[in-house]
Amino acid sequence: MAFGWIDEQAELRRHAGLVRTLRPRPADSPLLDLASNDYLGLARHPEIAEGAARAARTWGGGATGSRLVTGTTELHTELERELAAFCGFEAALVFSSGYAANLAAVTALAPHGSLIVSDAGNHASLIDGCRLARGTTQVVAHAEPDAVRKALQTHAGPAVAVSDTVFSVDGDAAPLAGLAQACREHGAGVVVDDAHGLGVLGDGGRGAPYAAGLAGAPDVVVTVTLSKSLGSQGGAVLGPVGVIDHLVNAARTFIFDTGLAPAAAGAALSALRLLRREPERAARARTVAGELHARLTAAGLEAVRPDAAVVSVRAPSPEGAVRWAADCRAAGVAVGCFRPPSVPDGISRLRLTARADLSEAQVERAVRVIGETRP
Repeated sequence: MAFGWIDEQAELRRHAGLVRTLRPRPADSPLLDLASNDYLGLARHPEIAEGAARAARTWGGGATGSRLVTGTTELHTELERELAAFCGFEAALVFSSGYAANLAAVTALAPHGSLIVSDAGNHASLIDGCRLARGTTQVVAHAEPDAVRKALQTHAGPAVAVSDTVFSVDGDAAPLAGLAQACREHGAGVVVDDAHGLGVLGDGGRGAPYAAGLAGAPDVVVTVTLSKSLGSQGGAVLGPVGVIDHLVNAARTFIFDTGLAPAAAGAALSALRLLRREPERAARARTVAGELHARLTAAGLEAVRPDAAVVSVRAPSPEGAVRWAADCRAAGVAVGCFRPPSVPDGISRLRLTARADLSEAQVERAVRVIGETRP
């Protein structure tokens, strides 16, 4: 039988407690949401919804083609211009997803003969970029600039270090200044994914590279997603003009993919402008994360101190994590559930989102439910 092996894989997943299922949510869910990546609470904000609707009315439902054919509208270039200026970079290039942006940045900047030094805790999209790139990849210890430095010492040609700025599993931040210094000692480039930093870290949410003093540097390239703090969908690469021009000509996920839908571009642009007007949202997200961590640890739970808006709570096992998340949902609180292979260290967790629009009462309720339902 052609796909008989799929049944064997399904059985192995069931025994390991790793079965994943889709759970469609209604438009108006009664659950308190600590599971999404809507860090600033903008996904359903009237201004962002109107930005999406206005763009759809103006440009239609889809981009109609790849960015190099008919898929680039004036709205796309407006978003790129304002996003680059906000984050402190020369130029930006918008993609249909953050995943596509990461594949583009890594593959286009790591040609044959180059070395990619990849953090062991990197997101799957960066890992897949390394796998697809023609360069050679060396995985190094998590958040260790000295490990990056040691790897670069073994290579004489072009090289690039690749890392998340904020790691999505535990919410810990990469040592960006140390990473950049290690790379500069060897003439290597830096590519960092700021998916969980944009809108949360840096002055007014301008991101982790901005906070680390790396924004606009000629040897630094940053990828972001529009689907988290900006409440929309899509991704972008930020960097020097020369790098962005190179991606236009060399990045396969740009050249051969249909452009980002106008509605998503319109929503992201509206969110970016709102964030510029209300920079306090970024600080509020960090404050909520700190409150969640303090209350969870006070309740005797093992929670990792957050560097941004992700709060991780250790679970006893994959099965225990699934049951814990289900019990939280039954009690009215939606939380994320991270299990292998999504977690690089094999430790299952509940993953909580600290949203800027959460009230003190909602934080208290969430902690109470999580504590009462612990395995």
